[in-house]
Amino acid sequence: MTEQRRPQRLDQPREPRGIRLPRIDPEAFGRWSEGIARGMGTAMFIVYMTIVIGIWLGWNTLAPPDWRFDPYTFTFLTLVLSLQASYAAPLILLAQNRQADRDRVALEEDRRRATMQKADTEYLAREIAALRIAMGEVATRDFLRSELARLAEELDEANERRQRLDRRQQDRVTHRAGGREGLDEPRDELDGD
Repeated sequence: MTEQRRPQRLDQPREPRGIRLPRIDPEAFGRWSEGIARGMGTAMFIVYMTIVIGIWLGWNTLAPPDWRFDPYTFTFLTLVLSLQASYAAPLILLAQNRQADRDRVALEEDRRRATMQKADTEYLAREIAALRIAMGEVATRDFLRSELARLAEELDEANERRQRLDRRQQDRVTHRAGGREGLDEPRDELDGD
């Protein structure tokens, strides 16, 4: 029996063909490249590199000719430095790109926070303005004191009037009852008791 071929479906992806390359975690590789870039960006790296190159040059110029592994033109040293530079540049660029991505995220967060703070500040400014307007309509301490003093005076005057009315009514009641108690002289407004 012959094997039937399945028709290709356009709604499904094709199965990959050819060589499958190993998958590398981009985050782990990025962290590794940042570590190397950080290491290469220090003064210690320059000092160590200078020492290694100095030893290399010294060994290949001062050592006996049989022990020299890189003769005068230092072709092998040039190759090693070129190889280091060819790997260092992309690693440094990768680290810079990752830093730029982090900076972009931080900048967006800073913008978002600044926008929120601006909105909060505008809201508080409106609230303070409303409070100032409302404070113009609110009684101050001096106004309250003067109003309370005026009210106390009015109450004192009303109390004096009531006392005078009570005295007059008592006088009328005692005159009607027929007997006069106390003095025969009329009372004036200055008599308190």
